[in-house]
Amino acid sequence: MTDPLMLARIQFASNITFHILFPTISIALGWVLLFFKLRHGRTGDAKWAQAYQFWVKIFALTFALGVVSGITMSFQFGTNWPGFMETVGNIAGPLLAYEVLTAFFLEATFLGIMLFGAQRVSNRVHTLATFLVAAGTTLSAFWIIALNSWMHTPAGFAMIDGKAHALDWMAIIFNPSMPYRLTHMLLASGLTVAFLVAGISAYRWLRGDRAPSVMAALRTGVTIAALLIPVQIFVGDMHGLNTLEHQPAKIAAMEGIWETERGAPLLLFAVPDAKERMNHFEIGIPRMASVILKHDAEGELQGMDAFGDKHPPVAPLFFGFRVMVGTGVLMLLVSWIGAWQLKRKSVPSPWLAKALVAMTFSGWVATVAGWYVTEIGRQPYLVQGVLTTAQATSSVPAPMIAATLAMYLTLYAVLTLAYITVLFYLARKAGYGKHEPAPAPSMHTQLAKA
Repeated sequence: MTDPLMLARIQFASNITFHILFPTISIALGWVLLFFKLRHGRTGDAKWAQAYQFWVKIFALTFALGVVSGITMSFQFGTNWPGFMETVGNIAGPLLAYEVLTAFFLEATFLGIMLFGAQRVSNRVHTLATFLVAAGTTLSAFWIIALNSWMHTPAGFAMIDGKAHALDWMAIIFNPSMPYRLTHMLLASGLTVAFLVAGISAYRWLRGDRAPSVMAALRTGVTIAALLIPVQIFVGDMHGLNTLEHQPAKIAAMEGIWETERGAPLLLFAVPDAKERMNHFEIGIPRMASVILKHDAEGELQGMDAFGDKHPPVAPLFFGFRVMVGTGVLMLLVSWIGAWQLKRKSVPSPWLAKALVAMTFSGWVATVAGWYVTEIGRQPYLVQGVLTTAQATSSVPAPMIAATLAMYLTLYAVLTLAYITVLFYLARKAGYGKHEPAPAPSMHTQLAKA
């Protein structure tokens, strides 16, 4: 492959894919840690302190990798995509700066107290630090999603001499798709962490670690997942309707609709053929796509024919969307069955524990698949209707991009494998074994000993 544009797109995709894995965990894990602290403060039960001790180590590791991967990604704005900042830098620059000034500094400052201050500050201050770190991760997500959403549904600006100038910052930040994307992303983070906590805890359980803290974390993960997944399905439907309104070409590709039609079927499976502009091996439910998207069995849905050559590639969106939805259905089944079983019995059955271990990183699968659908679905635009991807690319030679791409892919594969390996190593070496140590008098003392 010698096309510099495609290589640059693949390189940025590899960077964002690796980066998003870690904020997806840290955003919600901070709130789970706060829950553990508050539960210990309310009940005095040492198991919540011990759960905090274990999971705060994973939070620190995750936060560090998220920061490092974010730095490499930001360099590409200048190297591979100079046209982006040249055209919309008046809007993107301030939003990225707000994220650093209001969120990252907050996280980084109080993370030090959260990790190393248990012996130096009061338990109340340490709890406050945990809260501020969790709030910082969420605020960071707010600014990044605001910018990303604006790139999909730009508003509150005017083009003057080929550059975007802000007219209304409230309209820019709270653009038409921002509330749906932010809610969808925060719920995705919650589900990712829920299955991570439940999966790692189930792994410890299967290895004979019967500590009360393990069971407390496992129940917490399963409960969060069972509560959030139906909400995510509802929000996802609302997000889809919003996308249909503002980016109908993306919906057409997701649903595999080549020709505008009434009563469009919901395709469960097909093999899109871009050359023939048709689908092979279709398996679908008649009229169901129109029912879901138009609330009318005979509702008309636009096909790719309505957009000329200004539509995204069909196959990645079609299959990516089904991977996301299929993973969501598995999450629903496993979490609800798990919640029902844990309500009836005090311990998980072996098959449930194994299922939870298998689903440990299911949140990553769904998030990455959904992110690909979102971002590829914006093509051929970088900023919808304003700036195409081709207009923003640089003149960096293809061999240079290919060399750095190979380096990135190798490094990211090694780091991802190392991260997963360390998580399970920490689970095996948690230190609790099969017998819980004597209860500690307070979480403050527990953390000071960690």
